Amino acid sequence: MAQTQPQQPVIEQVLHKLQSLSPERISEVADFIDFLCQRDAERQLTREAMAASEPALKSLWDNPDDAEYDRL
Repeated sequence: MAQTQPQQPVIEQVLHKLQSLSPERISEVADFIDFLCQRDAERQLTREAMAASEPALKSLWDNPDDAEYDRL
């Protein structure tokens, strides 16, 4: 998954803030980062699965009977 690289000043600000936290809080931050990465990966997988299934479902979606509903 392609990610946009954050700007270096933002990374430095976050690192500075992390240095002021207790080890327990740093662990919580690391867990949250893991959660965000996992959520992004799951969303990407969902988008890819939807895109992969679209051609197979196109014939079901695009038919004369359903075209009547499209015009409503």
